[in-house]
Amino acid sequence: MQIPTFILIRPQMGENIGGAARAMLNFSLNRLRLVAPRDGWPNPKAVAMASGAAGQVLDHAGVFATTAEAIADCDFVFATTARGRELTKPIYTPEAAMAEARARIAQGQKVGVMFGPERTGLENDEIIRANAIITVPVNPEFYSLNLAQAVLLLSYEFGRQGSDAPAIDPGLAGSEPANALEIEKLGDHYEERLEQAGFFFPETKAPMMKRNLRNMWSRFGLTRADVQTLHGALRQLMRGRD
Repeated sequence: MQIPTFILIRPQMGENIGGAARAMLNFSLNRLRLVAPRDGWPNPKAVAMASGAAGQVLDHAGVFATTAEAIADCDFVFATTARGRELTKPIYTPEAAMAEARARIAQGQKVGVMFGPERTGLENDEIIRANAIITVPVNPEFYSLNLAQAVLLLSYEFGRQGSDAPAIDPGLAGSEPANALEIEKLGDHYEERLEQAGFFFPETKAPMMKRNLRNMWSRFGLTRADVQTLHGALRQLMRGRD
């Protein structure tokens, strides 16, 4: 049984990275990626907090400069956040999200789960790269979770459900999902051409328009065939203009 990849975006404290590694190994998860850790890497405080065996999770952790690079090979990405509801995306509880992760992994997909930095959580520019949101139904008057606690909760839910979740057959031919890098390049292509066509007007609204488009691409659940079709359609539309 394959497992999801947990991705810590700009983690601030080494102790929390080490705590996250411990939480993951408690439930036999060991795929950890770090995006621009504030205090650099490796981090001795993370190693100390990982406590022995969990150090192996840190030893094999991937370190990336950007979120886009960290999720590029993922077919489906969850963003853990108490915010982001102004973005149109499916919202899962941890239980439902990990059931979905198991089903997708059983189909051969690579699933990533993003966790934001301790002080601010994930920003909208990161959430728009995800296919869906995970929100924990906690006390609305105190919804802040420690980073390692959030990782523990998702690790527990994935481990708890065992390996009995059935694979889901979408019933579609040629339904291999597009990964995050392919979605990113599709967004780049459309953004470039729409910029040339003067679509992003007025200029003051351009950033929000671009953000909404990026969010749309990741929300659609596109296959690789879909991506190629959309690239081809845009090239054909622009042929006369070029």
